[in-house]
Amino acid sequence: MITLEHVSKTYSAGVPALNDVNLDIEEGEFVFIVGDSGSGKSTLIKLLLKELDPTEGTIMINGKYLNKIRRRQIPKFRRNIGVVFQDFRLLKDRNVYDNIAFAQKVIGEPSSRIRKRVPQMLSMVGLAPKYRSFPKQLSGGEQQRVAIARALVNEPKILLADEPTGNLDNNNAWEIMKLLEEINSKGTTVVVVTHNMEIVKVMKKRVITVKKGAVVSDSKKGDYSDED
Repeated sequence: MITLEHVSKTYSAGVPALNDVNLDIEEGEFVFIVGDSGSGKSTLIKLLLKELDPTEGTIMINGKYLNKIRRRQIPKFRRNIGVVFQDFRLLKDRNVYDNIAFAQKVIGEPSSRIRKRVPQMLSMVGLAPKYRSFPKQLSGGEQQRVAIARALVNEPKILLADEPTGNLDNNNAWEIMKLLEEINSKGTTVVVVTHNMEIVKVMKKRVITVKKGAVVSDSKKGDYSDED
């Protein structure tokens, strides 16, 4: 599903953001990626989205080598990857329904398909009654649910969540993680970048720890501890 072989990324200053990373994430896995600020987590996410290219090494996602994907093919490649961010990134001038529908309009889905899929996604994230609400009328947890619905409306095989609970209180954070776990149980591969070590410890999923651009540990489900 996701394979990195000897991947390094160096920016103009010459300091490696990632250094010789080897990684395999299988279809249907739920994986946490943890590490201090500046450890290389954000660079890794950008490489997986092909927002950046590695300085060295190869990345393969869904059977495709990213170095062989041409610029005009990138939008199509990204349809198979849903992304959720810490700051939600919702369109403030559109209601909940239109925020989710926008993701389908961008790829040219017909109106009949949009009218079917958007209500399905709203029901899945528990926001069907609020389809006419605007982002400013929602709590942080509700906004993140909308963002998750938008990320999944085109049925991607992979969901990348970059600090999805970073702006949420503890109760909402747990609700979002339960939702991500439910999504994973239905077959979507979920990769979560997080600083929330309480969540990581309790959920007992695979944990990949990055430090100074290198993978320093890769713990199987339930084996993770701060001492890894």
